Amino acid sequence: MGLFSWFRRSGSSGLGADGRRQVLDREGGPADLEHLRAFAASRTGVEFFVEPETTATDTTVVAVAKDGEWTRRRVGTPRAAERLARRCKVPVYDVQVTGYPQAMRDWNARAKADRERLAAWEREIGD
Repeated sequence: MGLFSWFRRSGSSGLGADGRRQVLDREGGPADLEHLRAFAASRTGVEFFVEPETTATDTTVVAVAKDGEWTRRRVGTPRAAERLARRCKVPVYDVQVTGYPQAMRDWNARAKADRERLAAWEREIGD
């Protein structure tokens, strides 16, 4: 047995033991699109950032509000993301060109700090 033969047998090529392509993730659907629509309608300053398809998932959209709150959902194709953005009347960007907005990174940092404070408080209460 060669050094890398274990990896080939384990499905790293995307093929299962039966030789068929493995589906690593589900496809986007109407519920995903509705979630993005609802997010855009209920928050101010929402922008869509289109993430490319990967081997594990379809094209996704990260919707980011002005305060940095965000959500990610599958949309299927970049064209579907653009159509949805037009319907929601929000700007749409290619994340590979623009990157993620600073507000999103700031929101993530605040959320992490909040989780850490809550965990410390729960440990203190539990003692």
